[in-house]
Amino acid sequence: MRIALVGSGSMGIVIGAYLTKAGCDIEMFDSYEANVEALQKNGAKVVHLEDDKTFTIPVKAFTTDKMSGIYDLILLLTKQTANPVVLPHILNYMNESSIVCALQNGIPEPSVAEVVGIERTIGGAMMFPATWLEPGVSAETGTYESFKNAAFEIGEVGKPVSPRLLEVQKILENVGKTSVMDNLMDVRWTKLLINCCGSGMSAALNCTFGEAADNPKSGCCEAFIAKECIEVCHAEGYKMIEAFGLDFEKLNWTNKEELKFVMDTFARLYASSSGGKASMLQDLEKKQKTEIDFINGHTATYGKKHGIATPFCDKVVELVKEAEDKKGLNDFSDLSRFDDILKGYEDMYS
Repeated sequence: MRIALVGSGSMGIVIGAYLTKAGCDIEMFDSYEANVEALQKNGAKVVHLEDDKTFTIPVKAFTTDKMSGIYDLILLLTKQTANPVVLPHILNYMNESSIVCALQNGIPEPSVAEVVGIERTIGGAMMFPATWLEPGVSAETGTYESFKNAAFEIGEVGKPVSPRLLEVQKILENVGKTSVMDNLMDVRWTKLLINCCGSGMSAALNCTFGEAADNPKSGCCEAFIAKECIEVCHAEGYKMIEAFGLDFEKLNWTNKEELKFVMDTFARLYASSSGGKASMLQDLEKKQKTEIDFINGHTATYGKKHGIATPFCDKVVELVKEAEDKKGLNDFSDLSRFDDILKGYEDMYS
């Protein structure tokens, strides 16, 4: 199977390196020329911060305009903001049996299928954290054991498990444990919740996952964000799934005791990747636009559709867009921007 990995950022470097190491016929593509040059010159380096599993391997890497021929499988890891340009481009390198596996953040399957066709679209959630270190180098910030035991969950929109899904599962198993699902949108909403809480707050507050979860006030905000995501997910007709040994449906708290449970849960959830930073924060550090409209913004947009208030997701979007506009970072020491919407819950973080 001829594979193109489009979007060789923090996640893409990890995936491309492992697939290359397994002997897959894979070419890595990226629009960032310095990254491509580093991959060509030095290979892809995957750093495991929690374990002694770091390795470097030569890879085939090119700028995206150098795609050629037909690819059987295209692993799509670009930001959703690039979809209007990237999707028409990759159409030129597909035939009727080609598969696009959207491994992007958020819920990209509808926009991908609109261009390449639902019959050629599958989706998947990446269940491991990775942080960009420098061109050609990415760090897997969880433990090696957790990474290998839960890397991907893939499926098709509204379809049961199919032979082509099993074929993609076999490929991705070379990276880490890959589960096939017949409830892709439940998986997607669950991962969106994780991103809205961890990545959204990391980007909005200029902090690591652990700092956001461990701080009483920002941890309380994450619990509110989780509740907003679950309520909107339910309104869309889906439900949260179990992941990382946690039933995410149980994060739909209704009283202060349950709120404290959710805060403690997030602190445990991010313990293994406490030093990691959201890719959106890394974008802000590089003075680039983020995917916030497709993360917390997605929950906010669908909340409006169903008449569900999402003040915490709204605030995260506001803070990230302010950082984008000023091409600077927010101050983690100043959490007062959340005070108005946290009013009445001061005892949770005093």
